Amino acid sequence: MTVFEISDIKYFMGRLLGSPMFDHFLLTEAHICAGITYTLDGHINDSFYSEDDLETLRLQGLSYLPFSFLRSTCFDMIKGKNTPVSFRFVFMLSPENTAHTLARSQSSFRPEDISGMFLNINYRNGRLQCTTGISYQLFSPDKTLEYEWDDLAEKFFRKNQIAVEKSL
Repeated sequence: MTVFEISDIKYFMGRLLGSPMFDHFLLTEAHICAGITYTLDGHINDSFYSEDDLETLRLQGLSYLPFSFLRSTCFDMIKGKNTPVSFRFVFMLSPENTAHTLARSQSSFRPEDISGMFLNINYRNGRLQCTTGISYQLFSPDKTLEYEWDDLAEKFFRKNQIAVEKSL
C-alpha cells in the first residue's frame, strides 16, 4: 500500500472527470460531499439489464460498472463554483486487467486469489491523495504483487502527466 499526494488538484480533477483516464477502472463506490452528500454504489444491478444488454454493453462477468458509465454523473455532482467539502472514489481493476497484472508481475497468485486491486482517491481539507491496495482471498506474507501494483500506479500517474509524491 502506498499513499500518493497529488498537488495539482485542478489538473487532476480535469483528468478524472473530463477525460477517459480512469474509464477502464471499475467504480466500486463514490461519496461526494457538496451541497448534499451523494453516495454511489457501483454494483451492477443484474435485474435491470437483459442478457443482450449486458453483452452489448460488455458488462458480462463484471460486478461493478466501468467508470466510463458514471463519469458524467460524477461530474454533474461536483461541478459548480464551490469546491466539494470532500469526495472519495474507489476504483478497482477489472478482472481482465487484474489477470494481466498478475501475469506481468510473474506473481504466484492466481486471479481467483485476488478480490480486488484498488485505487482509492480521497479529497478532504484541501488535500488530494490516492492510496493503492489489494484485497486477497487468502493470507500470504508475499508482498511482491503489492509492490508491483504500487509501481504500476505511480507509472500510470506519470504517463498521464499527474505529478505525485509518495507520502510517508
